Amino acid sequence: MTSKPQAKYLHDYQPPTHAVENLSLTFELDPQNTQVTARFTLTAQSGAKSVMLDGVELTLNSVKVNGQNHSDYTLHDTGLELHGLSPRAEIEIVNTISPGTNTSLEGLYLSDGAYCTQCEAEGFRKITYFLDRPDVLTTYQVKIVGPKEMPYLLSNGNKVDSGELDDGRHYVCWEDPFKKPSYLFALVAGDFDVLSDKFETRSGRQVDLQLFVDKGNLSKAPHAMTSLKKAMAWDEARFDLEYDLDIYMIVAVDFFNMGAMENKGLNVFNSACVLANQETATDRDFHVIESIVGHEYFHNWTGNRVTCRDWFQLSLKEGLTVFRDQEFSSDLGSRALNRIDAVNTVRTHQFAEDAGPMAHPIRPQQVIEMNNFYTVTVYNKGAEVIRMMHTILGEAGFQKGMKLYFERHDGQAVTCDDFVAAMSDANGKDLSQFKLWYNQVGTPKISARTSYDAQQGEFTLHLAQSHADNDPVEAPLHVPVAIELLDQQGQVIAIPESTAKQGKVIELTEKQQSFVFAGLKDEPVIVLLEDFSAPCTLHYDYKQHQLLHIAKFASSDYARWEAIQQLYRAEIRSLVNTQAFAEYRLTESLTHALSMLLDDLSGDLSILAEQFTVPGFDALSADYNTVPVEPLHQAISTIEYQIAQKLKPVWCATYEQLNDDGSLNSAAVATRTMKNKCLFYLALVSDSQIQGWIQEQSESHNMTLKLGAIRAAVNADHVLTQLLLDDFDKQWQSDLLVMDKWFALQASRRDDNCLDNILSLYSHPCFDKANPNRVRALIGAFTRSNPLHFHRDDGQGYALLGDLIAELNQVNPQNASRIITPLLSFKRFDETRQGLMKAQLEKLARLPELSDDLYEKIDKALN
Repeated sequence: MTSKPQAKYLHDYQPPTHAVENLSLTFELDPQNTQVTARFTLTAQSGAKSVMLDGVELTLNSVKVNGQNHSDYTLHDTGLELHGLSPRAEIEIVNTISPGTNTSLEGLYLSDGAYCTQCEAEGFRKITYFLDRPDVLTTYQVKIVGPKEMPYLLSNGNKVDSGELDDGRHYVCWEDPFKKPSYLFALVAGDFDVLSDKFETRSGRQVDLQLFVDKGNLSKAPHAMTSLKKAMAWDEARFDLEYDLDIYMIVAVDFFNMGAMENKGLNVFNSACVLANQETATDRDFHVIESIVGHEYFHNWTGNRVTCRDWFQLSLKEGLTVFRDQEFSSDLGSRALNRIDAVNTVRTHQFAEDAGPMAHPIRPQQVIEMNNFYTVTVYNKGAEVIRMMHTILGEAGFQKGMKLYFERHDGQAVTCDDFVAAMSDANGKDLSQFKLWYNQVGTPKISARTSYDAQQGEFTLHLAQSHADNDPVEAPLHVPVAIELLDQQGQVIAIPESTAKQGKVIELTEKQQSFVFAGLKDEPVIVLLEDFSAPCTLHYDYKQHQLLHIAKFASSDYARWEAIQQLYRAEIRSLVNTQAFAEYRLTESLTHALSMLLDDLSGDLSILAEQFTVPGFDALSADYNTVPVEPLHQAISTIEYQIAQKLKPVWCATYEQLNDDGSLNSAAVATRTMKNKCLFYLALVSDSQIQGWIQEQSESHNMTLKLGAIRAAVNADHVLTQLLLDDFDKQWQSDLLVMDKWFALQASRRDDNCLDNILSLYSHPCFDKANPNRVRALIGAFTRSNPLHFHRDDGQGYALLGDLIAELNQVNPQNASRIITPLLSFKRFDETRQGLMKAQLEKLARLPELSDDLYEKIDKALN
């Protein structure tokens, strides 16, 4: 690295010097020498006579201005600066690029022989010289010329022309009538299997739907197509938003840094987020595919029709669209399960980000490499901020705000402030204090205490809010706190609207506030922060009998689950403190409560399974200033073993009762979920009968059940583990996405040979370090799900990760940057581990050509 990368700051934003009229692009495809011709008209906005066009890794062939060859320019490492321009200038630029050698998976590259683009955030500058920024919107006309062996030449918008050429090539022309920024441009060229369908919009328009997959994968495409049609219908019904083009296309590719990309009318997806049938995909995969297909479709309005002014506003589209896809999943499935899933992500990953060196607000104030801010803070905490607005305004008020937002800003590039203003103006609600959520850093803390005056029959809730140490916002936040009061018999006590909106929501707007509930015969049990109504940590001295009362009587499935989670956490905290692992026994009251849960299998079995899921290492480690690695891991394992042992007869009886019809309906999915949970615990206390169940279930033709059995064996270090893993490897080596599940299982093994085993898997025929899916499956899973070996006190786990990051720095910096996260929070561990993790970061910092992606994160962690 020759010079230190420079940060960009939100407060330095300047509008573009030029507007662009109609970008015409011609691509003559070739793996090593693709020629790109760009024609567009620049109009100076403030008398500027020169313009800086972004461009990297391009070979410039020629420049014309107003039809004449133009030599008055300066070529930089990061772009092309044109001088001597008239106020309105017609530009033609011809350059070449090499998709075949582009391993960064940004710009135009090859994925298993097919051409593919990824332009968000700043990939378009790897295609041609242009104003590659989200606030430059224009219409696009695209001509793609390619070999006839690639019958599909795709781009954004509607197909307007096609034809044959004399030299064995053909061409297709596309026109997108809607103005868009360069990050939404897409091109795909290849030979695919295609699933076609139609959707009739509410106004009666026919939209062609096409889903492109690699040859031989057509049988795995119908679920994604069904999900797309559900999403289109849902967006019309819930948000009154209709699709606007004649065609909607999705292409699945195997080499892709992200999950999917919402390019206007031509979504490019990671194949892992499209391909599924029950033999190759789990029920979880089906759910994730539905969610991601919905997410990218919903971007058509929240991201495409209204886009971001600058990349600091990323949460404008991502936080809002995550909220929308969460609502989609909740309306179509179980609201409680989807809320549990969302909260687990925030508590496990986002809170950890808040506590680490990469902590940032949902609207960052500075950035070196924009790819580093596609984070759980921007996406998932951003969604929680949108959800809080929804909670404060209610569904009707929120929809009024959305309607005004689109009326004001359709076709524009805007800011988070513009969105909040639309919500505020539509409802006559002052949200100026609420806007502080966009600037605050870290996880706010809510402390609660209660008092009861038996003579007056008054119950008082005292709330106080405090900020993280690194939070630049000192003023109190506007926090919606949802509550519920339960009497001694478990009945819900009605709260008047004057005290709480919708009878549940109180608004905390000061550092300290008290709320009085009158006319009570007895002291109630209070449910606080019901359904996780704000992304805060809650500190309240719940007694075990209160949590058991909530677990039994709360009206919200989420609140009942949360109470049981708090019971587990209390047991684990106590066990970590005493470290009396050999003597520990699950308390009778908790054993009785858990046993009673299994007495009734008539409810939602998926939620029941979640109630028996003990919090994981990452979620629990947030409770400690210095993470106690071995004691915490052992405490979790001890609790799980106790649940298995104490309830073994009930687990056996339950497992034998559970049978599903093999379908994807919610009841069958729930049954399989619970069946896997039973086997997870039974594997820990296995006997010959249970071993037979594990073997039998591992031979299922349903991937959810098959993986559930193998995962249970791996977790328990069962005698069958190696046999089951070997059989799976032999059966599925021809399907890379299925093998990703196998790599993840291998990564979670806790035997002494774990690290040697992972290193040996680098030479497995299915593993490819250049493919982000393979790296995430093996190394991502290792750092997430195997804390005991990743955090070994000899540092070998850290070295394994550091060595791979050093390799990926040259191949795919974005992927390297994404997997470095576990090393960044080294200060949360003991001195020995701190030193070992820091040593890996310092070694990476000395790499001769350290990417900006890695530099930013390493610099923040070390400095």
